[in-house]
Amino acid sequence: MTFKLPTTATAPFCPSAVADSVPIPANAGLLKKLLLFMGPGLMISVGYMDPGNWATAIEAGSRFGYALLFVVVLASLAGMALQNLCSRLAIATGRDLAQLQAERYSRPVATGQWLLAELSILATDLAEVLGAALAFHLLLGVSMTWGIVLTAFDTLLVLALQGAKFRRLEAIVLGLIGTIGGCFFIELVLVKPYWPDVAAGLKPSWEVLSGQAPLYLAIGILGATVMPHNLYLHSSVVQTRVNGDSPQARRSAVRFARLDTIASLSLALLINAAILILAATAFHGSGNSVTEIQDAYHLLDPLVGGTLASLLFGIALLASGQSSTFTGTIAGQVVLEGFLQAKIPCWKRRLITRAMALLPAFIGVAWLGDAAVGKLLVLSQVVLSLQLPFALWPLIRFTSDRALMGEFANNLATRVLAWGLFGLISAANVALLFLL
Repeated sequence: MTFKLPTTATAPFCPSAVADSVPIPANAGLLKKLLLFMGPGLMISVGYMDPGNWATAIEAGSRFGYALLFVVVLASLAGMALQNLCSRLAIATGRDLAQLQAERYSRPVATGQWLLAELSILATDLAEVLGAALAFHLLLGVSMTWGIVLTAFDTLLVLALQGAKFRRLEAIVLGLIGTIGGCFFIELVLVKPYWPDVAAGLKPSWEVLSGQAPLYLAIGILGATVMPHNLYLHSSVVQTRVNGDSPQARRSAVRFARLDTIASLSLALLINAAILILAATAFHGSGNSVTEIQDAYHLLDPLVGGTLASLLFGIALLASGQSSTFTGTIAGQVVLEGFLQAKIPCWKRRLITRAMALLPAFIGVAWLGDAAVGKLLVLSQVVLSLQLPFALWPLIRFTSDRALMGEFANNLATRVLAWGLFGLISAANVALLFLL
């Protein structure tokens, strides 16, 4: 058996073609409809708070204080805008981004896009491997090598969830997100940030990005926030909400999907901001420049005056890695089915992706030791940022095509915003390549 993914025909939007859907009664009240629509955004938000985000946020906070906090906020707002394009694309066409790329591009171009999408999923899984392995190392005292070995067994978790309904998966993910958020809330209470200084970090300062190190971290934050595989995933899982195929029903679905996306990614924004604020308060203020997550874990004890903060830190890190495992697996199936029309059992997909991620993790740790973890995590997020324009280009083109989207095509303001984000991300990547 496999996870039941939302597979749709290439015909116009048809609710009956969506597998494992969540029916939305036409006579349901506003609040009930909103609650039924909530879920896809939570699945997407997991990718906005995975271990890769931790590495970039901790290094940014410890080295530059609150100065890069505005980057976290702007990257999250950009993510909200782009994820809304994904949900509108799916609701208007009944197809996901991967299916449309396979359909509307030549085979060589589509194959290249598929390979880039797979590379982004591999980079994401590498971050999950390193994050979960580090959590095992910190909480259980095992070596990083054995921690990496233990991450191979998360395939068993996927096996246990075979055939699970999306509402159950969403509930599990919500529980993990709640665990992460609760841990960081308590940690912020313990470290006591000076909130006026935190507020000052929300003000954009382009001078801060003039150096190579802060620009590298800023692009890492961007890559860790707006992740390519999330664009494919969102355009698929949003179709699990069935609201009818009339124009009015689709307009309603677009509105509710927008609320779901904004609410869920706002939660992710708060958690990412909390990570940077924690690092800035605990480490930058005390003169400790932390570039490794394990250093952050050990330094929290003496700075806070107890073991609770570091324990919560390790638990939240483990929850982050495991929640990302679920969504990364589903994203891999979406990409494989959309581009190649190939279906394999979910656990096999998980096993292949995890095996490919374990190799660079083992090599990095064997070559550089535990110090490799932070470097590889940040590097994985920069790789994601470099891949992002290749997913954004078709997404913006498709959602701006009135023949494809009808009344749901991007208006002028949305096109300007979307292409502006595309240009900014591409320019930042080019600048980084020149600085490296």
